[in-house]
Amino acid sequence: MKRRLFFKSISALSASAIVNPLSTIANERRDELPVVRPPRLREGDTVGLVAPAGYVSEAQLERSIRNLNGLGFRVKYTDKLLARHGSFAGDDETRARELENMFADPVVRGIFCVRGGWGSARILPYLDFEIIKWNPKPFIGFSDITALSYAMFIKTGLVTFHGVNSATSFNEYTTVNFKKVLVHPAPNTPLYTADEERTESEYEVRVIKSGVVAGRLVGGNLSIMVTMLGTPYDIDTRGKLIFIEEVREEPYRVDRMLTHLRKAGKFDGAAGVVLGVFRGCHPRNEDSPGFSLHEVLYDRLHDLGIPVIYGMSFGHIVNKLTFPVGIRAELNTVYKKVTLLEKAVIAVY
Repeated sequence: MKRRLFFKSISALSASAIVNPLSTIANERRDELPVVRPPRLREGDTVGLVAPAGYVSEAQLERSIRNLNGLGFRVKYTDKLLARHGSFAGDDETRARELENMFADPVVRGIFCVRGGWGSARILPYLDFEIIKWNPKPFIGFSDITALSYAMFIKTGLVTFHGVNSATSFNEYTTVNFKKVLVHPAPNTPLYTADEERTESEYEVRVIKSGVVAGRLVGGNLSIMVTMLGTPYDIDTRGKLIFIEEVREEPYRVDRMLTHLRKAGKFDGAAGVVLGVFRGCHPRNEDSPGFSLHEVLYDRLHDLGIPVIYGMSFGHIVNKLTFPVGIRAELNTVYKKVTLLEKAVIAVY
């Protein structure tokens, strides 16, 4: 079945391969694959729904369809989307086949993950990355989906998109920024954090180390980034602009994971660090609170000697930016913005 889909996909997309040259930049590392930008999304496109991690409820499926129809997309999925195997949306191999089939399907122009949870890393050994490589299309998700973004980038060079899961909120801010990246792309696209009318300090934008720097965007969820260490799917972060988000982890756990990344050398030679809103990452024990989240972030990141900012609008919050993994971007802590220096998608049809 996989072999048939693979060869069908090669013939269907041979024309797009000609007009979709693998883009590079002058300082690209020689041991990395060339970056592949997928075709942009357009109103009226059919997009596929996948659940590579946690199982999907009927309510989440209905919300996903409503959200994507609201963006002007048609939606395609199979009955396996509602499968359940323990806490997962089917067994590991079935989830891998579902994802491959969506990439191979010529009708499907983009792929949305319904939700995260845990489980994406489990399907990596079952994936045929050749199918993904020969069928480049936007792949969108966040949180646990970080494992797939890492793997696709390192194995195929495909630009993926850390933004929304289809069952999450699509408010005006999120929708506008999604379309700026995936539907109406332009070079030098600035991404500003949302004006949050909140009193919680976790939403406050803080410059941990000032500066202006450029590099390719890589990153995702902190817990999953640590999980990828020592695997064949880890990303070389030298020269990269690393973005990180997390949710409901106590400060000591954030400290432990950042320390792990430091000891693994993941910040050595990095261009800069962009932190999202770490929602709910506060001490649980009020009698013995220890360090606050912001104290941990300052302690672990300030001395790196590179620009670091906290509080950009991405992660487990309502207002979400869309960050394309693999695209060159600039961090400017003075203006508190990230600017995409090149288009993340191309027009080929």
